[in-house]
Amino acid sequence: MSTITRGDPPGLKNVRKSVYHHYIRVDNPSSLIFLSGQLSRDADGNLVGAGDMAEQTRQCIRNMRTVLEAAGGTLDDVVSTTVYTTDMREFKNIVAARTEFFVAKLPTSTIVEVNHLADPGLMIEIQAVAAL
Repeated sequence: MSTITRGDPPGLKNVRKSVYHHYIRVDNPSSLIFLSGQLSRDADGNLVGAGDMAEQTRQCIRNMRTVLEAAGGTLDDVVSTTVYTTDMREFKNIVAARTEFFVAKLPTSTIVEVNHLADPGLMIEIQAVAAL
């Protein structure tokens, strides 16, 4: 079993403590799981939440949860995410949807705006690493 510690170093202010930490330390990981970028698609591959960034974010995270459960983990095991979005102006909606799933055990996170994703209706893709 891994020991996961989330924190912020002294002298480096964290202005978003409710959604962000500067680092996560994983001691003695038994397994690291690298998730491919998850999209806003249901089990049949259909787009979920057309035009709705918050719902697309939720679906990406639900898909992450499904992948992690198949690998023997949970969302609590996620230590890092990279978010690709087509519209950085939706940042607050992304964070709000994310906090529905990651309440106390926040992963590190980077968000990047991109021109487009694999299909025109997709607004977000989330890649993750989990420590089990």
